[in-house]
Amino acid sequence: MQRQRLAVIGGGIAGLASAWILQQRHDVRLFEQAPQLGGHAHTVDVADPEGPTAIDTGFVVYNQRNYPLLTRLFAELAVETRPTDMSFACSQQPAGLEYAGNDLNTLFAQRTNLWRPRFLRMVADILRFNRLGHELNARQEMPEGTLGEFLARHRLGRGFTEDYLLPMGAAIWSCPPARIREFPAASFLRFFLNHGLLDLRDRPQWRTVVGGSRSYVRRLAQRLAPGSVAHGAVSAVEARASQWRVHGSGEPEEFDRVVFACHAGDARRLLDGGPEATRARLAACQFQENRALLHTDARLMPRSRRVWSSWNYLSRARATGERGVSVSYWMNALHRLQRRENYIVSLNPLHDPHPSLTLGEFLWEHPVMDAPAERARAALAEHQGEDGLYFAGAWMGDGFHEDGLRSARSVGRALGVEMPWAAGSEPLAVPRADASQPAGTAVRTVTGQT
Repeated sequence: MQRQRLAVIGGGIAGLASAWILQQRHDVRLFEQAPQLGGHAHTVDVADPEGPTAIDTGFVVYNQRNYPLLTRLFAELAVETRPTDMSFACSQQPAGLEYAGNDLNTLFAQRTNLWRPRFLRMVADILRFNRLGHELNARQEMPEGTLGEFLARHRLGRGFTEDYLLPMGAAIWSCPPARIREFPAASFLRFFLNHGLLDLRDRPQWRTVVGGSRSYVRRLAQRLAPGSVAHGAVSAVEARASQWRVHGSGEPEEFDRVVFACHAGDARRLLDGGPEATRARLAACQFQENRALLHTDARLMPRSRRVWSSWNYLSRARATGERGVSVSYWMNALHRLQRRENYIVSLNPLHDPHPSLTLGEFLWEHPVMDAPAERARAALAEHQGEDGLYFAGAWMGDGFHEDGLRSARSVGRALGVEMPWAAGSEPLAVPRADASQPAGTAVRTVTGQT
């Protein structure tokens, strides 16, 4: 393919990687509406009495087993990482249920759970669900239909469904518990299988970026061609003969091809008047808006300190309805922070933290992973490049950083370009920290220290 002029719209992981890959053989212009690059990789600086503290409010963790491209990218960029903890807790009030999955002591942190039939049935069903997932995978008989249909067909109990599986799924994909029932059962089971969530042992070691995810964003941005990034909102992308005209914050620019590395809804809006089949596919890819607050208010953690975990699902009722998911991420555990103060990122908190304890507020969008979206993503991938249009983003996969990077690689290959790894680099080499530890995009930052 001869050298062409390409526009990449969106400066998150997919857009950054797409521009980095494509600039090897093409002239690339990257458009990002926010003042900073990174999208969901967003780090906040907090003035802690014990020293400056960097805290991630979006992308936080990855593992080598399920994020091979991201692992290799970090090795390529010499990004320092450390092991972290990925424990999970569930706190449902006023039902009075609290437990964590660290060990038997935290599982039965409430000793009354030892003789609660619903709780004991939940534990038994967890083991049965895990075994069933492995058996279906071994027989290559992954189920059709939704997760809700699968749970009913195998008579998995309400305790297991409402107190374990839906809370965990809602925490992973940042969506209301009821929507987890609508997930394609096969995709849900494959995700749990691949991430070791059907195993009590042999789970992947999770890692976090030292200094926050902005560390990799800055290093990747330094690999882009000088002057190739344009900050400011894109208002429209319209066809002009055999080219596309992109209306950014400056004068409109003409491009041979356009890579949409933004959310599906944004791409559809920009393509007003564009190919109807493409716009219909984009319309099927829905997103859930979630409000995140960085704070130090311990009231938004489980009542029992014994069950505090990295991920803490909080609810005032059983996980049955459309109410938005509420999760508190304990950043001291996730980032291995040696601080007296407890730093927490709460997604859709049950109540706002005290104003004096609030350090920042952010809005994020996360993809809805239902069957219509799955079909639409498959169609977009099949028709990649039609009319000179390409689509990348974490939403093109399971919604995580690795999916964003994988989608960028697919766009590169469609345009005849491979990822520019350094010669001889090891695919799973991970720089370790000196001896001294779930994909979305920011809509807007409301307040916060940066």
